[in-house]
Amino acid sequence: MMFADRRDAGRQLARTLLRYRSENPVVLALPRGGVPVGYEVASALGAPLDILVVRKLGAPGQAELGIGAIVDGERPEGVLNEEVVRLLDVPDEYLRQEIARQLQEIRRRQAAYRDGHEAVSVADRTAILVDDGLATGGSMRAAIRGVRRAGPRHVVLAVPVAPADTIASLRSEVDDVACLSTPELFGAVGNFYEDFSQTSDAEVVELLAAARRPLAVPGGSPPAT
Repeated sequence: MMFADRRDAGRQLARTLLRYRSENPVVLALPRGGVPVGYEVASALGAPLDILVVRKLGAPGQAELGIGAIVDGERPEGVLNEEVVRLLDVPDEYLRQEIARQLQEIRRRQAAYRDGHEAVSVADRTAILVDDGLATGGSMRAAIRGVRRAGPRHVVLAVPVAPADTIASLRSEVDDVACLSTPELFGAVGNFYEDFSQTSDAEVVELLAAARRPLAVPGGSPPAT
């Protein structure tokens, strides 16, 4: 399955999630790429849209090599790749410092993206976690566990595309999964989009602001960018 862009993927994904419209849902998108997808889902469901900022924990001297991920909340939730941590013999002090550094960046991004608005409560509601696709699922696993601590009634994982084994590994963490495509030959998320250009910080802020306006619910059109 190919998607024209993230908004097209969001519109297609939204059609599989309409059954949640009566369950007082909240759509939580992983920025930046998940926000255009999440906007379309939130618009179709008449639901509020918020962000869930997750940061990769980089290995010592190899920032691009992920050794885990962390998501902020009342109590920050982290997920470590224990095998990689053991293989690299990552010191505990390094982990503490890396977690603190990424939490600081998470809070900076939250303040920038929300533009002074409070986080949307998910307590006793259906939380729908959205991204533009998954590869290994490490960041999404941290996101799911962080959201669980906020007390939602149900947690739904919703992505346009992901490897079948990644979806299988996350299924026990959530109450339901919506995934449009689980190709055998995966490679990278961008392979399944005709336009996978980077989502900007400005677009994230604009879409979150648009989602707060009455035009966005239900079925409102996203602003042009």
